[in-house]
Amino acid sequence: MRLIDRLYLRFLRLVRRLNDRQMMMVLAVVVGLLAGVGTYLFELLLHLIRWALTSWFDVETETYLYLVYPALGIILASLFVKYIVRDNISEGVTRVLYAMSKRSSRIKPHNMWTSLVGGATTIGFGGSVGPEAPIVLTGAAIGSNVGRALRLNYKQSTLLLCCGAGAAVAAIFKAPIAGLVFVLEILALEMTAGSIIPLLLATIAGTTLAFSLRGFDPIIAVNVPEVFQIRNIPMYALLGLACGLVAYYFTSVNSAVARFFGRMGAMWKKWLLGGAILGGLIFLFPSLYGEGYEAFGELMRGRMDTLFENSLFYKYRAIPWVIIFYLVAALFLKVVATATTNAAGGVGGTFAPSLFVGAFTGAATAFLCNYLFGMELPLVSFTLVGMAGVMAGVMKAPLTSIFLIAELSNGYGLFIPLMVTTAISFMIDHWLDPDSIYTKQLRQRGELLSHDKDASVMVFLEFDKLIETGFLPIGVGDTLGDAVKVISRARRNVFPVLDADGGLAGIVQLDDVRVDMFEPSKYDTPVTAYMIEPPDRILPGEQVASVLRSFDETATWTLPVVDKEGRYLGFLSKSRILAAYREQLVEISQ
Repeated sequence: MRLIDRLYLRFLRLVRRLNDRQMMMVLAVVVGLLAGVGTYLFELLLHLIRWALTSWFDVETETYLYLVYPALGIILASLFVKYIVRDNISEGVTRVLYAMSKRSSRIKPHNMWTSLVGGATTIGFGGSVGPEAPIVLTGAAIGSNVGRALRLNYKQSTLLLCCGAGAAVAAIFKAPIAGLVFVLEILALEMTAGSIIPLLLATIAGTTLAFSLRGFDPIIAVNVPEVFQIRNIPMYALLGLACGLVAYYFTSVNSAVARFFGRMGAMWKKWLLGGAILGGLIFLFPSLYGEGYEAFGELMRGRMDTLFENSLFYKYRAIPWVIIFYLVAALFLKVVATATTNAAGGVGGTFAPSLFVGAFTGAATAFLCNYLFGMELPLVSFTLVGMAGVMAGVMKAPLTSIFLIAELSNGYGLFIPLMVTTAISFMIDHWLDPDSIYTKQLRQRGELLSHDKDASVMVFLEFDKLIETGFLPIGVGDTLGDAVKVISRARRNVFPVLDADGGLAGIVQLDDVRVDMFEPSKYDTPVTAYMIEPPDRILPGEQVASVLRSFDETATWTLPVVDKEGRYLGFLSKSRILAAYREQLVEISQ
């Protein structure tokens, strides 16, 4: 027996000696360490690809390879997904949410490594997306498959999935609190002692491993003013307004670009158009290359000239109005570049791009006010707070944004500005669009879990399994006598009336024929004389919550289900849905 098999069997024997709570704590640490290793391997692969492609560029001249690299990266990632993975690995956070709601928290084993390869290839070649979504999907897949290997139930598997996702976020940013809050706020994990302790252990394990392998320096090593100026609070409020509008622009453009590319059909068309757009944008604005951490890091250090390296604008880097133009253009075009990368077949997320856009929004606000109005707004503080503001709007996660920026930069003295800006940005963007960039499609399909337990239980109910087909049909050309023969064999008091093609013409209720069914002289009466139109018709795939609203509005307990052509499929009953709800609630609670 191989060494790894012996270790695995010994680990199983150890785990089985523990009670459930102790077992989950041990497994949380294991998942956290594995997620940390996955994060480190991702960053190592990404660094090697980027170093091989760009380390030898002359910073003072434009680089025409920027026109080619992004398209090549998208093509390689697309071919990898199509011929090796053979599964969709894009939109990592959305896929994690879908697995929690519709796949019993089961994520395919290949996601433990394929997202890393696809994401590193896309970003290393210049794809303007972030590494967090592939890493979150990797960490979640690790937790899910550990739960599957040990045959854990849904609740335990979900907890390990969330531990992996939280540890991945904590490891990549060296921010354990942000990883914890990310799971509670975005993945909507139930906040109990049984879930918080394992989650804490997982994020600590992931962060500790990151410290061991990458050092203790914060991701953004800048000097943050220890005390903010109270007189600047109105400007932070103004920044919150700007961030809220920019966040809405971010999500709107992302959806519009995805729809546009989705209508293109052939993959080569997406490569051609996406590569051309992305290559052109990066050629003009090299700071759009990759996730952009280096760009906004240099921005906060006041080294504006580095943003112009390899750019056509390099010789104009000291002119103030050119700097303002560059900052504003970069923040708006970053959104286009990110959406294009994902829509054209790249693998990546929107986490880092939202930070990039927020950093440039904050820097542009401070630089513009200082240059035009003679203010003395701190560039570093406004850049950091802008990052939190846009991220809070895009992800609908203000607490994650606040703690992430504080941990990224050791800027804990900015808590009040962070809270002011993120609160305003979140409110504005939530008013314009209540869904985050991760949840819009899932909520529209009724597949999104939330902190509302009633709504979450509804998500687990499978529409097809709720349809009842034991109702005996009556032909539209039948008579009352024919109907009586059907009624004599039935156990229901509602009967669908069908035409020759199986279409639902109407329904007959037992109460409506009860008097005449005992008078043979009326048996020649057409059944259509007793037929009524149902109060409503349900289509397959409708959200269970909307079906319950239909029951309440029509004051009925049974409604027919028909397909788009009007063909009869069965009935939904309110009592069946409520019974399934109770069963699901008990199962989740246990």
